[in-house]
Amino acid sequence: QCNLTGLWENDLGSKMEVFEVDSEGNFSGEYHTAVSSTTTPIQPSPLVGTQHLDKDGQCTFGFTVNWKKFSDSTAVFVGQCFSKDSGDEVLQTSWLLREKVDSQHNDWKATR
Repeated sequence: QCNLTGLWENDLGSKMEVFEVDSEGNFSGEYHTAVSSTTTPIQPSPLVGTQHLDKDGQCTFGFTVNWKKFSDSTAVFVGQCFSKDSGDEVLQTSWLLREKVDSQHNDWKATR
């Protein structure tokens, strides 16, 4: 079974640590992004999420990262864990980033 607990790193060098997945699939952790459009120094940011605890080892999951330590944005990630034949686990994810804008008129450019 795929368990998200532990340290993960993506292709761009961002790192996520999931502290512990409880018996219901809930978890918290920290995300340290390697990329940012802000000029403020990047800092590890809190994350909270949940995963399905499927017995086939290919669970879906989602989590939110609040970049409050260095940015006015929030990101959500959804994905699925895959177990390779080698025993390694790979997370395939998609994400949305919501940045703060100064008015509703500028809402069109707030999400990527």
